[in-house]
Amino acid sequence: MNETMRKFGYPDALVHDYAQWCVLLRPAQVTLGALVLVAKSDARAFPDLDAAAFSELAPVVRDIEVCLAKFSPFEKINYLMLMMVDPNVHFHVLPRYSRTRTFNTVAFEDRGWPGPPDLKAAPAITPIDFAAILASIKSLWPVDGRTP
Repeated sequence: MNETMRKFGYPDALVHDYAQWCVLLRPAQVTLGALVLVAKSDARAFPDLDAAAFSELAPVVRDIEVCLAKFSPFEKINYLMLMMVDPNVHFHVLPRYSRTRTFNTVAFEDRGWPGPPDLKAAPAITPIDFAAILASIKSLWPVDGRTP
């Protein structure tokens, strides 16, 4: 486990674990279903990942998009590799919506739509709402390339 995985709540926020990557529910839900895709290695630059990490990336991205499309159908999806604060290779995965989405009683407005996402515009959610979003996404996660 690396520093970036810990920062984003591993293992409590874990959606799915792969050999080279882990998918975590993003603590700040800028948009409903926002995730963090983190390389498990200690690499701090994208080209420093080994071939196995690059090879596994395609099926991981496919699983992310299949799952999120079932969870809350998005209109676009953004993969942001910012790496300004958190050192290890990771992407912020933000499903994008032109209209407000609601989960339980929380409204999630994509304030940056249709431009770049507003990363500071996440609604406050309770630990109960976070756990419910996490459980819902996990229940829809593809297993071995098959949809549940």
